[in-house]
Order: sequence, then structure tokens, then C-alpha cells
Amino acid sequence: MMMTHTALLLIDFQNDYFPTYPDAKWPLSGTETAAANAGDLLTLFRQLQLPVVHVRHEFLSEDAPFFLPDSPGAAIHNSVGAIAGEAVILKHQINSFRETELQQTLQQLGVEKLIIVGAMSHMCIDAVTRAAVDLGYECHVAHDACASLDLEFDGVTVPAHHVHHAFMAALSFGYANVTTAEALMALVKNKL
Repeated sequence: MMMTHTALLLIDFQNDYFPTYPDAKWPLSGTETAAANAGDLLTLFRQLQLPVVHVRHEFLSEDAPFFLPDSPGAAIHNSVGAIAGEAVILKHQINSFRETELQQTLQQLGVEKLIIVGAMSHMCIDAVTRAAVDLGYECHVAHDACASLDLEFDGVTVPAHHVHHAFMAALSFGYANVTTAEALMALVKNKL
């Protein structure tokens, strides 16, 4: 088995975020494209036998707008679902490290570098990347393997692609190498 210090971290690729999923409770913009690009990375990591960690979110309340406890919408989408041997971390907070076993899992795997994909760009991707850097991880974000949605603030609607690009720009400024899934695949092949 090839030894590496790099893991693929897939955040919240869950049914409720996919516009093509029947009864999706919180469809994002571009989830299917993001998942397809993440799937390319996932295939490569599996081929090279590199560590893969999936994170999924469930709210604790039945009154939540999406990701209800034990609901089909909270399940990981089958396009990027976990297979035997891949860790699946359940979280209840925005930050994937908060009150979870993520840090312990990464330490057990000997991980020093993370390739991060998933949703939402402006919430859980932003939070996990900043937290990971604070914990000493080198972070790489595949911007075309992340999804967001339109946001509204103070009477102004911000289109999803602007939300996504603003957060990717912020992360690339001081937290992560933000590039394409294809570029990160090339880095992995060259032993990132």
C-alpha cells in the first residue's frame, strides 16, 4: 500500500443539496458538477489507495430546514458515497472538527495535507479549511468541486457564483491553495 500524508476530505455531499434529488430540501447551485469533479478525485484516491474521509451533517432538531436526523436527505449522495474502509464522520456543527472525531481520524491516518471538496463553499468548506490550517494542516481546495447558493443580506441578493468566488478568493489569499480538481489530481499523481 502506498503511504501518503495527503487525504481527500469530502464535506456534506448529501442528497438535500442536489437539485436533481427528488424532495431535496436545500438545493445548491452546481452541486452535480461539483460532485462529478469530486468524484474524479475520489476515483484517483481509491486507485492510489490514499486516505479518504467523508463528512456528513445532521441537525439535531426535527425542525431543521434540511439534513433532518436519519432522513434520506441527510444521506451521502450515491455519486460520491463511501465504500468499505473509508471513514465517515457525523457532525452537528458547521465546522467539521467541532465535537467530532475528525482530528483523531486524520491523526490516526498520519495525514498532514488535505484536499477539500464539498458544500457549502461559504459555510462548511470555509469553516473546515480555516480550522484545518489552524490545526497545522496544509490545505488544498478544489474550487470546481464545491457548491454554494444565492444569499441575501440587507435587501441585496448575491448570486451563488459571486458567493462562491468571494469565499474561494478569501481562502486562496491566506489559507489554502485553491485550484481545480484536475490540477490537484496532477499534484497527487506527482506525490503531493
